[in-house]
Amino acid sequence: MSPVGIERDIGSLQLEEKKLVAEIKRTAKTGNELIRLRHQISNLQGSRAHTGGIATHTQAMHANTSVATGMKSVSKAMRALNKQMNPAKQMKVMQEFQKQSAQMDMSVLDEVGVDIASQLSSVPKGRIDGKKVQADEWYAGS
Repeated sequence: MSPVGIERDIGSLQLEEKKLVAEIKRTAKTGNELIRLRHQISNLQGSRAHTGGIATHTQAMHANTSVATGMKSVSKAMRALNKQMNPAKQMKVMQEFQKQSAQMDMSVLDEVGVDIASQLSSVPKGRIDGKKVQADEWYAGS
């Protein structure tokens, strides 16, 4: 090989080296872009999850606010109702109702013809706990 041929070979090898270095730099840039894109995707996925959490939290806060508003209305209605109701008067009404109900029961029994006293006289007489007690005496005493 002649020195001129060697020089030519060296020059062509150096040119090929420069091309390879340039291609390696382009590939490295592409690799770096790929890494950057993947990092951005990961960040956006994290942001999406965070945004979903915030939306859920906001919905929960809205629901709590609605419940609180409803409870405020109920509380206000209960206060108004308590102001209108007199507990002593309500107790008197309940007692009167119980009295009327008992009278109604007795009236119904009378209409049907149930005479408890006459039915008790037919109950057998005997000893209870060593004591002789007649049904009429027992009924009259209670």
